[in-house]
Amino acid sequence: MSTARHHRSNRGLFDQHSLALEEPRAEPQAVTAPVLKRLWFCIYLPKLSLEASGPGGEARAVVVEQQGIHRVLLASTKAEAAGIMPGQSANAALALLPMLHVEPRSEIAEQQALENLSCWLEQFTSVVCFADTDVLLVEIAGSLRLYGGLLSLRQQIAAGLEQQGFSALLAIAPTPLAATWLAKSGRRACIRDTANIATALRTVPLTCLDWPNAVCESLSGMGIRNIGDCLRLPREGFARRFGPRRLIELDRALGRLPDPRTSWRAPERFCADYEMTEEQSDRELLLAICRELLLSLERFLLTRQLGVQRLLFSFFHLRGPATQLQLGCTEPERLADRWFDLLRIRFEKLTLPEPVISVRLRGGHSQAVRAETRRLRFQGKAAGQGLRFSMTQLAERLIARVGNQSVAGVTTVAEHRPQLAWRSQGLLSGKKGNTVSAMRMGLRRPLWILPEPVLLPVDQGYPLHQGRLRILEGPERLETGWWDEDGIARDYYTAVNPRGMHMWVFRNRSHNASWYLHGFFG
Repeated sequence: MSTARHHRSNRGLFDQHSLALEEPRAEPQAVTAPVLKRLWFCIYLPKLSLEASGPGGEARAVVVEQQGIHRVLLASTKAEAAGIMPGQSANAALALLPMLHVEPRSEIAEQQALENLSCWLEQFTSVVCFADTDVLLVEIAGSLRLYGGLLSLRQQIAAGLEQQGFSALLAIAPTPLAATWLAKSGRRACIRDTANIATALRTVPLTCLDWPNAVCESLSGMGIRNIGDCLRLPREGFARRFGPRRLIELDRALGRLPDPRTSWRAPERFCADYEMTEEQSDRELLLAICRELLLSLERFLLTRQLGVQRLLFSFFHLRGPATQLQLGCTEPERLADRWFDLLRIRFEKLTLPEPVISVRLRGGHSQAVRAETRRLRFQGKAAGQGLRFSMTQLAERLIARVGNQSVAGVTTVAEHRPQLAWRSQGLLSGKKGNTVSAMRMGLRRPLWILPEPVLLPVDQGYPLHQGRLRILEGPERLETGWWDEDGIARDYYTAVNPRGMHMWVFRNRSHNASWYLHGFFG
């Protein structure tokens, strides 16, 4: 059984050592260049459909889309060497290369790949824009000094794209349109001065401008094949025949008109999908997919120094509702290994009514992560190696094993009546009780409080419990709750019996002066 894998094969971009900063010079009379305000780095991904949807490491692969029949949209290098070209039918491609791997185009995978790249590019700048379905624009003028200059920054971005398996064409220019057109033309250009844009764009063909085919054909019929030819035409006649929009685009590319762009921002709540080409029931494979999603979540949270307390996995089926699996931590967490440890415990008992076609991971509300030192740790063994678990991790593993409703903590409450001075609290609630600690007030309280006080027998005025009790401390007078039906007026004492058991006893301050046992000290 096969599945769509999101690993991307390493494909060469271009030799970074051969890059030269191409800066066409303007006329000799230009003495000083204007102050650099904006510098746009364009990343054009011509093989995004193949690299986002194709299986990792598959050299003989093509991406097809349905146009009446399935036709080849993109082909790998080895597939092209076998004679497979874009536009061919899938059957013709298989006839040329029977071992060909045919992958349908996934626009969702392409969009997710662009978003993942945008998240990665945010480490270099805060301005990342989607210019097209396969084009990203990054504003880098404010990042040059931080990353050691333009050449160093370009090399870092190019190396990162290559490591992630993307074949990219890169170009740099003061305007976003100029950078985009230069990248689509395959020019390894780096233009820093607005005065040099016209010279650099002169030879860019019209096919790189995303103009309608009718406009390009009309211009081609007139012998106009590149931007330089368009710039030589009369402006009024050009706008009247082909529309003012084309003229505005040329002016924006040359820096004559402003070209505002909307910056993409990563969502503060994580959500990622893993689409498969066919249904899967292999639980180990599904666990591996969940681990990959958890690693993406860890990278997302790490860059923002955030953590989450809850995660929701959704396993989608073709013929039924999705199966939900929720995980929780007692404190904000971001480490993928810790979440995966809880997932494996819950996954053992998860029932999947049907095979799974896709998996979604959605993170809960993000919170700032606090670093704390913990001393009390529990040890366990797995695969012959010792493991160390903190109290928090022990509680999380118990919740994953027996359910959140079966594991609770205890918190104190600002109440003097012992039976009302505490309450149970879910460990995954994320809320801290408004508590008053008796220990901070210098009061002794027993570890074990009885549900109801027990009447003690008396011998010559002394209370008895496995022998006569000897008073050690007291009295501590508690008189409260007069505003409701559960008020008390008691004198509490710490007592010990002949066996050394320390107890918490009291007498009512009323006509009934009997002794009662209310708790045991450890």
